[in-house]
Amino acid sequence: MLAPSCFIQNPNPRFLPWERRSPRSRGGCIRGSTSPVLLSTLSQRPVSPNMLSALKIRCAVLGAGFAGLSVAWHLLQHSSKESQHICIDIYDEVGIGGGASGVSGGLLHPYSPKAKLLWRGAECWKESLNLLTIAEAAWHSRDSTSETQEFDQELDGFIVRRGGILRPAMDLKNLNVLNDNAQNCLASCRIEPVDKDTAQSLVPSLRVPFNTAFYMPNAVNIHPHRYLQALFLACENLVKEMSSSGFGGTRLCLHKKSVNKLLELQGEYDAVIICVGAKADMLPELSGRLPLRTCRGVIAHLQLPDDIGEEYSDHSPSILSDAWLAIQGPRSMYMGSTWEWKSRNYLPYVSAEEATNALKELLPKASAIYPDIIKEWTFAGARAGLRAMPPLTPHGSLPLLGCINDLLDGNHTCKYWLFGGLGSRGLLYHGWLGKLMAQAVLLGNEDVIPSQLTSWRRSKSYYN
Repeated sequence: MLAPSCFIQNPNPRFLPWERRSPRSRGGCIRGSTSPVLLSTLSQRPVSPNMLSALKIRCAVLGAGFAGLSVAWHLLQHSSKESQHICIDIYDEVGIGGGASGVSGGLLHPYSPKAKLLWRGAECWKESLNLLTIAEAAWHSRDSTSETQEFDQELDGFIVRRGGILRPAMDLKNLNVLNDNAQNCLASCRIEPVDKDTAQSLVPSLRVPFNTAFYMPNAVNIHPHRYLQALFLACENLVKEMSSSGFGGTRLCLHKKSVNKLLELQGEYDAVIICVGAKADMLPELSGRLPLRTCRGVIAHLQLPDDIGEEYSDHSPSILSDAWLAIQGPRSMYMGSTWEWKSRNYLPYVSAEEATNALKELLPKASAIYPDIIKEWTFAGARAGLRAMPPLTPHGSLPLLGCINDLLDGNHTCKYWLFGGLGSRGLLYHGWLGKLMAQAVLLGNEDVIPSQLTSWRRSKSYYN
């Protein structure tokens, strides 16, 4: 496994050599002589630069998926720029990428299924690509002889596959809508209408029923689990850099354990950021209070048998349609996804019956555009994740962000924050929104978060 600054499966974390654990701390965060307070508290009186740099902010991040690791990275990055000491404990009972994030399809672009640019799509696209670059740099610079080998045995596997994404038009109405929306695409993620011959030069055997497909050459396909491992490694590297630059109080610790109640953390942290996706409803303080719907999605892993000689080209794009095909390599792809609404099944494991039903649903949709999937590819396994789907707003289905202290009884010195409801677009949203969340946490002020992401608190369920 990637060597974390601290990785534990019990209440006694193991620190790297430059860290020491105080017996007075619950997790990896050590209480120093300086009272740990947030910047908003200090704003009530003059603060000298020396006093500011001496502060140690203690944060707990619940969840080690897209949202949690993005927040952790941006907390560390912003702290280093502002010369602040910060201590971050990440809690996840499964570990890095063990939830829905780790089993996502990995197709990244800033558009809706109708090729319409999503709300704040430009910012989200830019920040997601930035995190991918950071993660790739950390992954390629790792020491292959170190403990990082424990995380993923496919050390030479890709994090980002830059083959683009292709979407054939499936009917006349679909063609017109895609064509109209493509006119307003981002320059950094172009949508190019291509004819049947061009599409089939990209993906031989592709069906293009209306002689037009829409090609996004800049869109990417990531390996979610490997990406999250690499992003955590980048966080560790930043902690090392900060420690060597005089910020020895900066710490990052991953606890492989769950938090059953938010109030368990009261008095231990200045801020708690909840990034547990659909499991947020399992916290008693939030149960039934969030406007989220759950949806279980099954993804099938398909492979080419050894007796099939012709492989899927390294330069060919992934495919979007009623079912998507995320290419993992010349002989491997993922096909998804099913949508089982109101499911409460959090387990990633897929039974034989569930896998059979998923194939019955997905294969006809996939073969309608890529018939070779039935002729040549074989089923190699399945996995599933439970998505937390946010409500529909005038701006689309947007994640839920903001401070939620008014949900908790009592007057708390700790601030509790929610970063949830990423739905099926966690990969697109996690970079920019993680950055905003980190800024809000460190400032103790959610005004930096767009109001469209905090308006969910006006729902009736929030105050019940």
